[in-house]
Amino acid sequence: MFVRDLRDEAVRSRPEAQGRMAMKLTDLLPVEGWKTIEEQIHNKFGLNAYVYDTEGISITNSKKWANQLCPLIKANEKGLAFICAVANRNLANEAIRKKRPIIGECDAGLIKVSVPIFVGDQFLGVVGGCGRTFDHSEVESFLIHKVLEVDEENIEQLARDIPRITESDVDRLISYIQEQITTITD
Repeated sequence: MFVRDLRDEAVRSRPEAQGRMAMKLTDLLPVEGWKTIEEQIHNKFGLNAYVYDTEGISITNSKKWANQLCPLIKANEKGLAFICAVANRNLANEAIRKKRPIIGECDAGLIKVSVPIFVGDQFLGVVGGCGRTFDHSEVESFLIHKVLEVDEENIEQLARDIPRITESDVDRLISYIQEQITTITD
């Protein structure tokens, strides 16, 4: 398995193996391995997959979109700051505090899943995905319109094609991410 090979290489360069203290995600797996996990999440579950470090910064800078609305939101400074970043921070903080996966929605009404990565008690980051809606949810077109200052009809048009996701699919996603994290951290 590609990820396992990269993991073995990264283990040899872990901080504790070299007398350093603070561990980073790239001490567990090179960036290419994290990109592979993001691609697998996107391909299997159709989400905007991400790996964020302790500061909430993407370590891969990969972008494979789940829908056409997310690129519009993230390309807008206000959309990024007031929709995406707020949800990322809130879910990551809750995942850290509870030390377990968290499922939520961003203010745009799109699902967001964050699974924390711990080695012992040290928090290293989160792996997750976003960009689909639950069957019982809907996109908050008016809020997006107000934040982005973009025509609401345009937003509604882009929102029509956003794929739905079931709770059982989210459970499978979380299990998949946890399996990947366990493979990397054990």
